[in-house]
Amino acid sequence: MIGLFFGLLLLAGSTLVADYGVSWDEPVDYRNGLVSLRYLADLALGRKPIDLAQHIDSDHGVLFELPMALVARFTLGLPGEQVNHTYYLVRHGITLLLSMGGLWALYGLARIRLRDAYLALLPVVLFVLSPRLFAESFYNTKDVGFLAAFTVGMYTLARLLKRPTLGRALVHGLATAVATDLRLMGVLLVPFTLAMLGLEILLPTRPAGGAWRVTGAAGTYLLAAAGATVAGWPYLWAAPFHHFLTAFYNLSHYAKWQGVVLYGGQLVAAQHLPWHYAPVWLLITTPVAYSVGALLGLGLAAGRLLRRPLARLRTLDGRLDLLFGGWLLLPFLLVIGLHSVIYDGWRHLYFTYPALLLLAVSAGRQLWAWGKLHRWGRPVLVVLGLLTGLEMAVTAGRMVRMHPYQQVYFSFLTPRQVAYGFERDYWGLAYRQGLEYLVRRHPTGPIYVAAAEQRPFVNNLVWLPPADQRRIHLVPPGPGRYHLFGYRRWAGPPPAALGREVYAVRADGLTILSVLYTTTWPRPAKLP
Repeated sequence: MIGLFFGLLLLAGSTLVADYGVSWDEPVDYRNGLVSLRYLADLALGRKPIDLAQHIDSDHGVLFELPMALVARFTLGLPGEQVNHTYYLVRHGITLLLSMGGLWALYGLARIRLRDAYLALLPVVLFVLSPRLFAESFYNTKDVGFLAAFTVGMYTLARLLKRPTLGRALVHGLATAVATDLRLMGVLLVPFTLAMLGLEILLPTRPAGGAWRVTGAAGTYLLAAAGATVAGWPYLWAAPFHHFLTAFYNLSHYAKWQGVVLYGGQLVAAQHLPWHYAPVWLLITTPVAYSVGALLGLGLAAGRLLRRPLARLRTLDGRLDLLFGGWLLLPFLLVIGLHSVIYDGWRHLYFTYPALLLLAVSAGRQLWAWGKLHRWGRPVLVVLGLLTGLEMAVTAGRMVRMHPYQQVYFSFLTPRQVAYGFERDYWGLAYRQGLEYLVRRHPTGPIYVAAAEQRPFVNNLVWLPPADQRRIHLVPPGPGRYHLFGYRRWAGPPPAALGREVYAVRADGLTILSVLYTTTWPRPAKLP
């Protein structure tokens, strides 16, 4: 039954791969893979290799992008940086497979903690019914792909805690390296692992002599993680320690992005966002029942730990609860404490989301057990269960209506509140539909189009037939021209000067892209 569930989930996902456009960063990420591929080719051919340290994004791991560059060059035969829609279909399909691996690891974690093969499916179902994460599982390798790898790392850690053998330590070290080589935040698995193994040494759950076994597992883990991280990241090869520290510094003080974000109706520099930016984005883009359940789960876990700390920490359940709590809270605290630059919502912290779901489901199970012991608790449980089930059903219905734009889901804000207060389609996927509309409206002849954001405009041209691509001309705004307006960093309706709206892409009532036609254009004022 479990295998059938995941098989059907993969089958359903595969039917949706072609529906999503090209996101903002995908061509840039592909270029990173090409640069590392060039570096490897130089080494293989005995040429002086290029200096990866001079590449602007060299401190981004390429464990996904390097294989994709190989696929594009040698399987699809694409020259240089040129890509086509086939490449993106393959890329999105592989991204889906990576996301499915994360869901399998989430199931494994839940099964270890809950000890129920079928109840362990509930966090997976909740993840699938998380609209933003669902949509981004098809194209966002930076955040959701990393989420998947980090969850696999947490799963291998849980297995290591159950039985700290050298083999499991080696596997966990490799999983840590994979996560780190996708995104440097994967290095957080190291302190989590050492803390959990340290607890086993201080508060052993095994007979005397187990400390040496745990110490050996820790050493094996560190060697495997360090060696595999360097092996999978060409940027580190020339100077592993120095380049790793440089990448880590850049992560905590990301100064490359100097833009502003729309937050609470105000344009705020990403360098000076308030501390509550990421927590608020989590709350407004996550179904309410999930957030409430996670908060309750945190409270219950903390209560059990505070009542009998030593006894609780001697159990695997107690240690997993502590691990899940740290997984959810520590990254947020680090971002707040280090004043790290984040933008586009809380996507940089998506990898904490599985912990939120695990805590929520754990709280639900404990409430269920409590309700069965109290007569008056059962009606309360029934009401809570009905409310949660209702929100899940409503969320599923909204996902169907929003497809393929679930990435602009907001849990309880109205479309107007979102339009005037927060970023909308910051990935730029809706440009695909806008371009497809233009070629339908004008089946022949040139089409002159301006764009509020040029990168997603150019990215999504690949979905058009080559003949239609050649008819599209990207031009400055002016009379007799169309304008694709994507609302990034924009509150409210588009500027009136850009013309009237002839077409709009909407997701559950929220306008995320407007096709405008400009009939007149303000003339510049004459000099006195």
